[in-house]
Amino acid sequence: MNAYSYFARAFALRLPETVIACDRGERYTYADLERESARLAAYLTGLGLQRGDRVAVQVDKSPQALFLYLACLRAGLCYLPLNTAYQTDELRYFLQDAKPRLLVCRPETREHLRTLADEAGVEHLHTLGDDATGTLIDAAREAPDRYDDAQVEDDALAVIIYTSGTTGRSKGAMVTHGNLITNAQVLTDEWRFSATDVLLHALPIFHIHGLFVAFHTVLLAGARMLLYRKFDAAAVLKGLADATVLMGVPTFYTRLLNEPGLTREAVAHMRLFVSGSAPLLPATFEAFRERTGHAILERYGMSEAGMITSNPYAGERKCGTVGKPLPGVSVRVVDKDGAPCAPGVPGEIQIRGPNVFAGYWGMPEKTRQEFTDDGWFRTGDIGQWDEDGYLSIVGRAKDLIISGGYNVYPKEVELVLDSLPGVVESAVVGVPHADFGEAVVAAVVCENGHRWDERGIIDALRPRLANYKVPKRVHFVDSLPRNAMGKVQKAALRERFSKP
Repeated sequence: MNAYSYFARAFALRLPETVIACDRGERYTYADLERESARLAAYLTGLGLQRGDRVAVQVDKSPQALFLYLACLRAGLCYLPLNTAYQTDELRYFLQDAKPRLLVCRPETREHLRTLADEAGVEHLHTLGDDATGTLIDAAREAPDRYDDAQVEDDALAVIIYTSGTTGRSKGAMVTHGNLITNAQVLTDEWRFSATDVLLHALPIFHIHGLFVAFHTVLLAGARMLLYRKFDAAAVLKGLADATVLMGVPTFYTRLLNEPGLTREAVAHMRLFVSGSAPLLPATFEAFRERTGHAILERYGMSEAGMITSNPYAGERKCGTVGKPLPGVSVRVVDKDGAPCAPGVPGEIQIRGPNVFAGYWGMPEKTRQEFTDDGWFRTGDIGQWDEDGYLSIVGRAKDLIISGGYNVYPKEVELVLDSLPGVVESAVVGVPHADFGEAVVAAVVCENGHRWDERGIIDALRPRLANYKVPKRVHFVDSLPRNAMGKVQKAALRERFSKP
């Protein structure tokens, strides 16, 4: 079934009511959402875009950006969100790999991206600003405000989310309409969303947390959303007086704790705080509970599967765990031979369920490798059960770093570091960070006589990598620690550079 049609059926009786109230004062009803997404869908299909065609979008957060996403669902097009921090080389790869027929970008980046779009054979280029302006809005203004949603099967492609790869090549996770529907319904039920809820939305919308988890639950419940274009701790704290739910990354909570006004009285209207996309430090969990009386609900998800596990809404929320498998999702922790691990014994987390993606775009062999013979997806994460059936994430087999809620694979950064003149080799690891959860740290070996300093390395990386991938610290070493097989021992580097 078309995911938009499923959401619209849920909110059909709430068309006159506000769904989005913005930080700049704009307000949109469910009827506005229905009408504007119809216009955009009609315009896109009028361009000749057909079901399955990709629409790449690198724009700032706005209600219109959400309308565009819904329009793609309605028309059966494949939405391709791109982080606004991506730089030229990254964007070139995504456009050439996904081969979108339309690219929508910020007005100020149009001329720069025109060259990349032409190189990749993108037929159409439009702009969309965060203030309801842009060539896309102008072009769609006269389009019909009613649209018959495309009839698609559950396994039809809805979204491609690019995830980083340990080989340096990003992979496009193919998410289906069925994936979106099932995960949204489970979360709405499990977290007890209703039409009386007001979600304070301060997450980015190029990521599944803000685009799927937050937005879809609001739509299915017929709830309201306070849309903040960026996270500002003081503004969010003030907004909590009008909200009932906040979804965030650990950084949100560490910064809220720095606000003197965070008290039990300030959050008296709230019923739920959710954290994910990065590990939540126990100290943050305990400090937040002490200040507010609320235990933050931690959950576990990934681009390839949406949400997988969650601490309970009603019941003990265990600090340091990501809870139990969500209804309909199967999770197992296995050793290197595929045998189940006993509680307390770490192993690879593997999952199965209707939330699991259809595979990697253009990578059939990689897709086959990531699934077991009996159909379980290998997450690459290392976890362990406790005696009560709660899951903890204890490591990442693929060396993934999650900094401020964003995924960073070391190999991507290492490839750029190693290309710098005078750099012999490098190793990138994540170390604990009170604000970001994990900080990206690099160890660099230079040629004799070649002088780099930390600031120089960081400045050289900024134009080539998204800001969250750029190392917070760079350490210069004579050599990298290796085992007998010549593999770099990253655990030793993490231990060394985690020390104050």
